[in-house]
Amino acid sequence: MRIDRRLAVVLAVSMAWALLVTALFRRMTGNGDRARAAGPEKELVVASRALPLGTLLTRDAVHLRSVPERMFPAGGFSRIEDVVDRPAVSGIQPDEPVIEARLAARGSGVGLAPLIPTGMRAIAVRVNDVVGVAGFVLPGMRVDVLITGRPSNFPATVTRTVLQNIMVLSAGQAIQADGKSSISAPVVTLLVTPADAEALTLANNDGHIQLVLRNSTDDTIAAPRGREWNELYAGRAAEPAAKPAEPTKTRTRPAPAPAPASPVAAPVAIVPPTPEPVIVIRGNVKTAEQPAKGGGQ
Repeated sequence: MRIDRRLAVVLAVSMAWALLVTALFRRMTGNGDRARAAGPEKELVVASRALPLGTLLTRDAVHLRSVPERMFPAGGFSRIEDVVDRPAVSGIQPDEPVIEARLAARGSGVGLAPLIPTGMRAIAVRVNDVVGVAGFVLPGMRVDVLITGRPSNFPATVTRTVLQNIMVLSAGQAIQADGKSSISAPVVTLLVTPADAEALTLANNDGHIQLVLRNSTDDTIAAPRGREWNELYAGRAAEPAAKPAEPTKTRTRPAPAPAPASPVAAPVAIVPPTPEPVIVIRGNVKTAEQPAKGGGQ
């Protein structure tokens, strides 16, 4: 039987390619075995399911997984007994390593208690939709606390900022925000110092409090001077109160002073005028004669 030359060439090339692939595969497998032998592995505790904040870890919540020792995370655990009965202080995802920073001490409680650092206090404040910024105060956010009231021996209502940059531990029963919806809760729990807890309790009992939402990355402590009720109307001057009308009194008008007497002039002697002479013509004689007094022609 005669074999075609072209077919023989194709078969030879295929066999050579197969041998080459096999050699490469063996070499890679051998390198992997040598690398595994060179790097020892270590058992690591990882989460078996999602563990929300405040969850108390049990044996069925975690399991062991072998990882290269050089990839073992800082704070990791190699024994399940080291994490059992310890609450999670932050959410842990499935197959995520369980480390010391994610767990509270054994016996610190469940729920909200493990989230309270040593030396701090958690205090609940009753709020409504307005005080709670319409349901947008969620766990993990930062707020300022304002108080409105009238101090003793003070004439006007005053608003002051009593606490700043306070962390919200929980809103109602929720101690972790899901990031999908707001929470309408009647009570908000704040993380404060013991001194701040006293101030907030006094403000809640003797005044009206308001939560002011702030950016969680803004840690600036402002120094507002506060506002008084009268300052809101500073643009309008107060009108003076009308004075009561005084009773009409009859007043006696003083008599006018007499005019000063005019000085009397001295009597002047009146001299009767001298009558003019009368011209009399008698014939060719012309004479001037004085008329008789009191008489006439």
